[in-house]
Amino acid sequence: MDHSAIEADLKRRKKELEELSEISKDARSTVTLDQQSVGRLSRMDALQQQAMAEANERQRLLQIQRIESALTRLAEDEYGYCLDCGDDIAEERLQVDPAALYCFICASSHQ
Repeated sequence: MDHSAIEADLKRRKKELEELSEISKDARSTVTLDQQSVGRLSRMDALQQQAMAEANERQRLLQIQRIESALTRLAEDEYGYCLDCGDDIAEERLQVDPAALYCFICASSHQ
């Protein structure tokens, strides 16, 4: 595995997630409940959109944490090893998810 390419990919993914987080900041802001300017259904839609944006943000933050953990493991030469059993994580799995924490067998027990 080319560690510099993996590091570059992880950093690129992290930057993209951080940019998406910044872009969606307005969608997560407090919904004003001014009945004069917005009807009841529009407010409900706005609240639903806000809730969805907040859920997406939680997923982005979790993914950023996983990427930061992968970068730490890469720096400590522990990247590519399962956190449970210590075996190698298949390269194909790391290509799909470079922040994978577990080998296929251990990942199935964590679901």
